[in-house]
Amino acid sequence: MRLERVGYVADGKALIEEVSLEIAAGPRTVVLGPNGAGKSLILRLCHGLIRPTSGRIGWLGPDGARARLHQAMVFQRPVMLRRSARANIDYALSVRGIRSEERRRRIGEALAETGLADLADRPARVLSIGEQQRLALARAWALHPQVLFLDEPTASLDPAATRAVEEIVLRIHASGTKIVMTTHDLGQARRIADEVLFLHRGRLVEQAPAAEFFHAPRTQEAAAFIKGELLW
Repeated sequence: MRLERVGYVADGKALIEEVSLEIAAGPRTVVLGPNGAGKSLILRLCHGLIRPTSGRIGWLGPDGARARLHQAMVFQRPVMLRRSARANIDYALSVRGIRSEERRRRIGEALAETGLADLADRPARVLSIGEQQRLALARAWALHPQVLFLDEPTASLDPAATRAVEEIVLRIHASGTKIVMTTHDLGQARRIADEVLFLHRGRLVEQAPAAEFFHAPRTQEAAAFIKGELLW
């Protein structure tokens, strides 16, 4: 995916400014930055939920025009339909036009991989927040996306639920899906990231391999962020 001088303005305020980058298949990409840096906004732009007010976002490769069919997104607070856990996944697959026999197979696999098989027939909205987030991941995983965008998926979770979600994210990546994830948790970023995108005030300040970013940041803003200093 390539962003070329992407900008986004709302109510006369520039929230994203002149962001140019390429995100390659393979490495797990983690987007970091202080509150208000534009992390969630850049994911929504990449996923196509909103359109940039300037610049261009394009998907490279022979199937770039149909990229939306090959990606999924999980939000900080999952949106659960008023139906069972199983039916939540089934609905997502039916919207994509997956046949019923294939849907049943994928649903079983996704529930098993996320540890939700015993909760398949429970109403999704009575599940715990951690279980709902695992269900959101199962629903996305069942689509077999080439790219999965994750917007701070553990921000509302306790340590045990966070660990469970991280393990699922790593398994999804191991299955061949590209991960692009925002987080405010530096420890989590160190555990998950292969590559870091660091945003500050709506601009891309650094794009670097994770080991390089954490051990030898190239900018004062990134160095201060890693130390836990406030950025304005």
